[in-house]
Parts: sequence; C-alpha cells; structure tokens
Amino acid sequence: MMRSGADYLASLKDARRVYVDGAAVEDVASHPAFAPIARTVAELFDLAADPASGMTVTDPETGATVNRVFTVPRSREDLTAFRQAATRWARHTHGWVGRSPDHVGAFLAAFAAHPEAFSTSPERDLAANVTAFQRRVAEEDLYVSYAIIPPQVSRAATAHAWDGELIQAGVAEERPDGIVVRGAQMLATGGAVADEILVSCIKPLGPEDTDFAISFAVPVGAEGLKLYCRRPYAPAATSEYDYPLTSRFDETDALLVFDDVFVPWERVFVYRDVAGLRRQFFDTGAHVLGNWQAQIRFSVKLRFLAGLARKVAAVNGVDRFPGVVEKLGELASLVSLVESAVLAAEYTAAPDEQGLWRPGARALYGAMGLQTELYPRVLAILRDLVGGGVLQVPSSAADMTSEETRPDIDRYVHSPGVSAEERVKLFKLVWDAVGSEFAGRHHQYEMFYAGAPFVVKGYAFRNYGFEEPLAEVETFLAGYSLT
Repeated sequence: MMRSGADYLASLKDARRVYVDGAAVEDVASHPAFAPIARTVAELFDLAADPASGMTVTDPETGATVNRVFTVPRSREDLTAFRQAATRWARHTHGWVGRSPDHVGAFLAAFAAHPEAFSTSPERDLAANVTAFQRRVAEEDLYVSYAIIPPQVSRAATAHAWDGELIQAGVAEERPDGIVVRGAQMLATGGAVADEILVSCIKPLGPEDTDFAISFAVPVGAEGLKLYCRRPYAPAATSEYDYPLTSRFDETDALLVFDDVFVPWERVFVYRDVAGLRRQFFDTGAHVLGNWQAQIRFSVKLRFLAGLARKVAAVNGVDRFPGVVEKLGELASLVSLVESAVLAAEYTAAPDEQGLWRPGARALYGAMGLQTELYPRVLAILRDLVGGGVLQVPSSAADMTSEETRPDIDRYVHSPGVSAEERVKLFKLVWDAVGSEFAGRHHQYEMFYAGAPFVVKGYAFRNYGFEEPLAEVETFLAGYSLT
C-alpha cells in the first residue's frame, strides 16, 4: 500500500543531523524552516495515494500498488501516463517545487532498466544493488533527493588536485562489508526532508579521481552525515497572505558533509569507476528521463507565471493595449515552446535496447538549452507588466486587518471591480514570484538547474542531429558549380 502524507511526516522523526544557524534541528517536521515544505510533500503523497488521481499502478512483478512516477516506462502508454502523473504533482505546487520525489525517481527507474551499466565490477554485483534499491523506492514510496556536484573549492581542477584530503566526497576506507565515505557534496535540494539521498558526481572526472568516482544511496539519518542548509526563507514569511509561495514551497538546499559515513556494499552502485559515472547518467537514459520530468514541471511553472501576467494586465485594465498584448503574446510564445518541447519529446520517444521508452533527446535538450535565457525573459515581462504595483503594497497583512490603516488601503489601493484586499493579494503573489528572496533563489535555480549554460547547450548540440541538415547543405552545394 502506498504511504500517506502522515506516514511520510512520521518518517522524518529520525536521527538526521540538519543544521541551520549554527545549531542542529531537533525535528524537521515541526521546525519553521522545514515544516511548510514537509507539509507540501506530504500533500503530494496523499494525492498520489488517491486512486482517483490516476497516479497509482499495479507493479507487474510484485502485484503491489505503487506510484506511477517510480516505475520504468515500458511502452508509449507508460510514458504518457508518467507525464500525466508528473503533471498532476507539478500542478499541485504550480511548478515551484523543483526537486519533488518524481525527479530522482525517474533517474532511478532508468538506472534499474539498465543494470548492465553497473555490472562492470568483477568483485561485486553492483547491478543487483541498483535494481533492488529502485524496487524498494517504488514499494516503500520513498522520497529520494540527490547531491551530484562537488563543492566549489576550485572549478579549474578536479578533486585530486585540491589542497586537503577528501574535500569532495570520496572513499576513505574499503571494508569487507562496505565503504567509508569522507568529504562533502552538493547541492541536495530537499535533502533535509527526504528519506534517502543519491550521492554521485555528474561533473567529468579524470583518471586520477578514482577515489571520488562513486555512486551510492544513503539514508538522511545515517550516522556521520550532516546537512548544512542555506538560509531558509519560510521562517521570514510573515503570513501566507504576504508570502504565498515562500510559505509553502521553500525547498531547502544543503551541503552534505560525510564525517566517515559507513555505506554497506548493497547501497553502492558505482565504485572507483570514472567511466561508470557517465554510464549511469547517459547510457541508461536517466539523464533524458529525469530531465523530461524537470521540463514537465518547468512548463507548469511557466504556465502559472503566464497566468499571473494575464491576471495583472486585466486588473490594471491594460489588457487591450497593443503594447501589453504584444508582451502577453511574447510570453505565450515562450511558454508554448517549453510545452511543445515536452510533447515533442514524448512524440519522438522510442524504446532502447532494454525496453526503456526514452523521450526524444532532440526536443528535450533543445528546450533545456534555452532555459537560462527563457526564464529570465519571462520574469522580465512579468516585472514590466506589474511596474511599481508590487512596491506600493502594504507592509504586511496586519495593514489589512488594522482598523487604523484599512480604510486608507481600501480607498487608495484598489482597481475597478477589484477590492483592495484582492488586489494586494495578487500583487503580493507576484512579488513572491519575482522579487522576494524565494524568487531570487528560483531565478538562480532555473538558470543553472542543469548546469552552466555551456554544458546545457552542449547537450543540445550533441543531440540535435546535425548530420541530416549538414548532408542537405552538402547535397545542395554539389548541385551547382562555377560553370
């Protein structure tokens, strides 16, 4: 049986060591920094467990009822059902939870579909570890976050050349029953409220970096694991009325520190294998499937921002002005590009040699390649449409309830047919989307979520398929000459 939101919240009461403002958090489920996002994730699990949601499916191997987003898509119908399920979750958060459980769940499903990518170790069957862990995630309905980027000690060299021993998470000791990991890894979005964390490295490593060429899963409450979170924004949200997004969807990003954490062999997927790191992401199709989920979520978020822009234009009474219509049209075009790319990736999907249906890489990476420019442009259009309206809102909801201040707010901060309370509510929502600390974090997140721009555009370059258009040009050139 799929677990409920209450089951999920109860699971957070373990030995996890999460640090904020220099102190360990005793209970993340009740702490002001984490309780809001924990409640939101609990809502996702409740939603998925509802048979009417369309997110449940019977596992053909075990007969158990599981969440569809944690299963391997083995047909076009499975892939469509995955998109619909991921969209259902994304719409519940309006796309503002970037690392919901279906993200890493998609990576793990692709891992399990390609056990051969993990079977290179002559000493141990790491492939069996991958399939067993993915099966457990599906059966127990687990929330897995990941940390797959080295700390930014030096971006000019890889970990073997850094001063200090094992700064990046690496193997400190090998034992008959497992390995001991020491060092740090980032950036575990949602890690503080997850069940497990997948730890690996997507940054290319060199042959001297074998100590860091590992991939494994670790419980968030593992002994010796510490999570250092960036400043949480939820505690500063004075009310849901003032900060409707921050107060619900503030995911925590964390640096993981491994203080000699023991990892049993059954939790190790890649071991001292530099080439194996890339195989797990790219040969298995995990990078495509996981990022397709991310683009599904991103398209839902853009739709929400487009809806905000349209609402603001209507409330301000400018939605018939040609210049405003032009801006809304540009916004519609940008959002449609991502929506279309999601569907095009599904339309061009095909099964690989192991029967995993992979979304079309050309459409997927084409959209991802523009994300660093597209998201800031969407925000710029929304900012342009709201103008100074987001700066004249009252300081807090208290101004809306005070007998001394409310009469002035009602008289001077309204629009035709729209009360002051509703106008302020709308513009505070817009500010939380474009100008608050929460909004600033999301701006940075969407620009770099898949890596630096040159990395993401490199994916687009390699997966576009330049061979055919290049051949067309060559054929055309061969069809005429100087004479």
